[in-house]
Amino acid sequence: MAPLLYLITPANPDPERFPRQLMAMLTGPEVAALLVRRGELDESAYEALAGRLVQIGQAAGAAVLVEDDAALARRLGADGVHVTRGGIEAIREAVASIKPDGIVGVGNIGTRHDAMSFGELEVDYLMFGPLGGEADARAAELAQWWAQTFEVPAVHADPAAEPSNMDMSGAEFIALSDSLWSAPDPGAALAEFDRMARTPA
Repeated sequence: MAPLLYLITPANPDPERFPRQLMAMLTGPEVAALLVRRGELDESAYEALAGRLVQIGQAAGAAVLVEDDAALARRLGADGVHVTRGGIEAIREAVASIKPDGIVGVGNIGTRHDAMSFGELEVDYLMFGPLGGEADARAAELAQWWAQTFEVPAVHADPAAEPSNMDMSGAEFIALSDSLWSAPDPGAALAEFDRMARTPA
């Protein structure tokens, strides 16, 4: 089965231009989920951007998550929260706040022990690899191991991914970030990622 596409927004997008760019991209290949990355935005700027992107993403049929703020997710009507900070306690708080109606995903997973500890907490997916910046060489192996062993879906995040060298690790989702947004034509790049994901090995 082809992996589903999971988009991670740029760290510091132009708040005027990016919503239009995203809207155009979401008219292309189906995107299962969208994470609004916090980056360096302050609270008010992040809430304003996330509010616009929640509407755009949901209108296109994507589940939209905010980063590390379950209360904001509820306030904006987002589909869930992606937890990257605070460890087990933060995950438990998010699960208690968001579930069963919302999605709780977990990232910042460096070891198999972390994955197993987090995966026991009623989360909806585990993300292996960073939201942006340098790729994690361990992420593909961890994602493959998790996807082959456990039922909770795996997301493989590779900020440097290119359509020609996608790592088909067996993860249920492929998360795209920096390399997608820096492409000359992000919409065309997304279409090529989708085509490669659907091409039998």
